[in-house]
Amino acid sequence: MPPQAMALAPSPEAEAFYAGALRTLVACGLPFLVGGTYALCAYTGLQRPTKDMDILCKAGDFPRILAHFQAAGAEVEIEDERWIGKVRQDEHFFDLIFASANGTMPVNDAWFEHAVQTEVLGVPVLLASPTDMIWSKAFIQLRHRFDGPDIMHVILRQHAAIDWRRLLANMEPYWELLLAHLVNFRWIYPSERDVVPRWLMDELMERLRTQLDLPPSQRRICRGPLLSRFDYQVDAQEWGFGGLSEVEE
Repeated sequence: MPPQAMALAPSPEAEAFYAGALRTLVACGLPFLVGGTYALCAYTGLQRPTKDMDILCKAGDFPRILAHFQAAGAEVEIEDERWIGKVRQDEHFFDLIFASANGTMPVNDAWFEHAVQTEVLGVPVLLASPTDMIWSKAFIQLRHRFDGPDIMHVILRQHAAIDWRRLLANMEPYWELLLAHLVNFRWIYPSERDVVPRWLMDELMERLRTQLDLPPSQRRICRGPLLSRFDYQVDAQEWGFGGLSEVEE
């Protein structure tokens, strides 16, 4: 069991709101996970301020949870129908998330099968697993936010608990991105390189060696929007790169 989360709420009132929200979530009986800063602090031992709490759920439970809080008198909003909503009380809120912003990471039953039991703010809850924390953070690479250090710290502190084969399976279409994070880890922690399984590095490096002998893509594609919807707009709008959703007829 990981240590209890040591995220620092912005105020005692905010902490009381988060604790009350967790108790309400438990009472409503719908499955949920705690992610974000609270899970990160639990897995790494870091103490970090947080402006909110991330609650993860399956897409089918997303409207049910929002409706439950709305009936209890909270203000709810659907920020983006594709992945996130909010529950507010005065100036305090938590995010309710059922997928990633880029659509690559739906929360499904496997997240709950691999979740870790602990307590957050005195409430028994399930944390998103270290494996899913890495997957969820791998694509967050915006100009104003980069979650690479979080990934490095989770690997460093939780490598024995990471399901490396499941991580590879989840990131199969994005294996180069996984390799990039693992190469970063090797550079940042040269004395800890062996915590990443040799078979995984061999597999990813063999893919890279094979790819080097192949011709480049015939279409000019920029996958940058998977990392940041904003920082790579110029590629499609001015530089002639195709969007990820475009299909030639």
